[in-house]
Amino acid sequence: MSSNWTVNDLKKWDDKICEIAKNYGLDWYPISYEICDYYEMIGHMAYHGMPSHYNHWSYGKSFERTHFYYNAGMEGLPYELIINSNPSIAYLMMQNDFYLQVLIMAHCVGHSDFFKNNRCFKNTDAKYAVSKMRNAKKRIQGYIEDPLIGQEKVENFLDELHTVRFQTQRYNIPRKSFNEIRREEIIKFNKMKKSGKLPADDEFYYNILSSDNKLLRPDHDLLSFLIEYKKDWQTWQIDLLEIVRDESLYFIPQIKTKILNEGWASFWHYKILHDLDLDDMYHIPFMKMHNAVIRPHVGKINPYHVGFYIFKKLEKEQGLERCFEVRELHDDVSAIRLFLDEEDFRELNLFSYENKRNGDVIISEVSDHDDWKIVRNDLIRNIGINAIPHIFVDRIGQSGKLILKHEHDGRDLDLTYANKAVESIQKIWGSDGVKLYTIVEEEVWEV
Repeated sequence: MSSNWTVNDLKKWDDKICEIAKNYGLDWYPISYEICDYYEMIGHMAYHGMPSHYNHWSYGKSFERTHFYYNAGMEGLPYELIINSNPSIAYLMMQNDFYLQVLIMAHCVGHSDFFKNNRCFKNTDAKYAVSKMRNAKKRIQGYIEDPLIGQEKVENFLDELHTVRFQTQRYNIPRKSFNEIRREEIIKFNKMKKSGKLPADDEFYYNILSSDNKLLRPDHDLLSFLIEYKKDWQTWQIDLLEIVRDESLYFIPQIKTKILNEGWASFWHYKILHDLDLDDMYHIPFMKMHNAVIRPHVGKINPYHVGFYIFKKLEKEQGLERCFEVRELHDDVSAIRLFLDEEDFRELNLFSYENKRNGDVIISEVSDHDDWKIVRNDLIRNIGINAIPHIFVDRIGQSGKLILKHEHDGRDLDLTYANKAVESIQKIWGSDGVKLYTIVEEEVWEV
């Protein structure tokens, strides 16, 4: 343990934090704190903080990389790690000083309140998140130990799935199955026929609506599409697909709200620790740490900095009640679009840059009167889920070939990675083949 605190000290100050937070109206899941050393913290990081998670070589690689750089003094560790579960599980490193443990506990209350109340997390099933991942780990281990399946097949299939793990439902819009879509198309067809507006190629409708393996509309949930449309899956493969898809749906809200989530937690640790009326021996180090956490980063966005700025601005201009509304209703994209204006972009010193082919990096736009909206739009395109290219299923060809399209937004794909991704999808889809259409340098490109 650290020399300047005990577990009883943490319990006492946690009670004080919770009392202040309740008086402000925060509503969070119960938090279970686990004390660990730096080595255990690296392990928790590698497995996304989950106390039980299925094994995969990539997580071990992440652990070894972080451990190496930490020991070499080239990389630090996060001060806190908390997961979206009910109760929430948070980790405290025993090497932390007392003032930092108090800051972290106040910060975690803010995170847990955000998990519980923000609309993006409403379908993450926090009460059963840990048990679902524990059960998934047991099932995957069972497949590895099955002599008819084995570790190589399981790991290889997970490798392919991880390549496209976030190509699933991004916007909380329920996906419609083939049968639901076909019923809608039949109703549409009958209405057109009754009104006499049926197009000349009405045979096209008959052919499609009578088929059991046609894609009637583009499908923007690739993983769910694969589960429904590929007919020769083995049971363990369907299970792995569902495990990877469900885990991605669990993490996507965190990706979409990184700025607001960290901003909300920082906003509340700042407010709560001021109300705790700490002695100067603790308050001054706290202020130094707070400023270090929310300072701007050179060359990249610090989500703590931008998120804290947004909530401080809202509190000043519209009151604390408005902050609670934003915490409940918004994600990063909507908050930046609605609450940051030209003056804010100049205050935050945000700019756009371009990577040139010769390796140079140039500033292309600055936040002045003419171009701040361009900077804002560039920022929005590169945060959260927008930073992950969106690939969707356009159709299934007559020969069974899977035709994919990239939703191009002005940013070209990295073709080296795109080729590997298509190779992975082809291994999943099978011998019928896969094509991906995108745009490269303003021309249609086929992968």
